[in-house]
Amino acid sequence: MKALTLALLLSLPVLKLQPAQPPREPSSHLAERSKGGRWYFAATGHAVYCYGPVMTVPSATGDLQKVATFCRDGSAVVPLKD
Repeated sequence: MKALTLALLLSLPVLKLQPAQPPREPSSHLAERSKGGRWYFAATGHAVYCYGPVMTVPSATGDLQKVATFCRDGSAVVPLKD
């Protein structure tokens, strides 16, 4: 019986207590980028949040197309819906 109790106690997981980590503060890079952004409606039908100016650029077919620049998803240029 003692062997069974000892085997049961040794098979239980041991909890390791870790010291609480201090709360993380947002990095300064993200804090700087979050100023001055705006939501736009992309040509794909999704909303995108971009920091740069809206520009008119020629498309592959030769037409002019409005694009938002420097978006939060990492895209440099996102075509906009008219």
